[in-house]
Amino acid sequence: MTTQLTGGDAAPPFTLPDADGKNVSLADFPGQRVIVYFYPAALTPGCTTQAIDFTAAIDELGAAGLHVIGISPDAQERLIRFREQESVGFPLLSDPDRSTLNAYGAYGEKLLYGKLIQGVIRSTFVIDVDQKGHGTIAVAQYNVKATGHVDKLKRDLQLKDLH
Repeated sequence: MTTQLTGGDAAPPFTLPDADGKNVSLADFPGQRVIVYFYPAALTPGCTTQAIDFTAAIDELGAAGLHVIGISPDAQERLIRFREQESVGFPLLSDPDRSTLNAYGAYGEKLLYGKLIQGVIRSTFVIDVDQKGHGTIAVAQYNVKATGHVDKLKRDLQLKDLH
């Protein structure tokens, strides 16, 4: 069974390339809050829904001091297509060896259409990053639903609609 993180746990550090090959680290956000979400595959229906919803909420999340990062095992070329096709407004990181997915407990056994398989477990974390770039998990959500997830997360974080 995959080890899952909970609130108060240290956030595993990571440095992964974004769609353009630029390395992005959790430590790049000292003194800030970061939403890190893990999704199975770019350009698929559920993952597209989730990315569009995060992009639509980016201004509201930003106003609340939250940055968004999406991580999948996709190759950079696929992330570029995904970003351009869906106008994704935040960094998409590539984790082809699944080291970060595994560190966060976002890869392992899951049910897919009634079959037990190994794969990405759709998961979202809100991480408080201290001034030294070390993160602490504030919120850990596993097996989230793609549809409606961003609205639920905003409710969980008690963000008021700023419109």
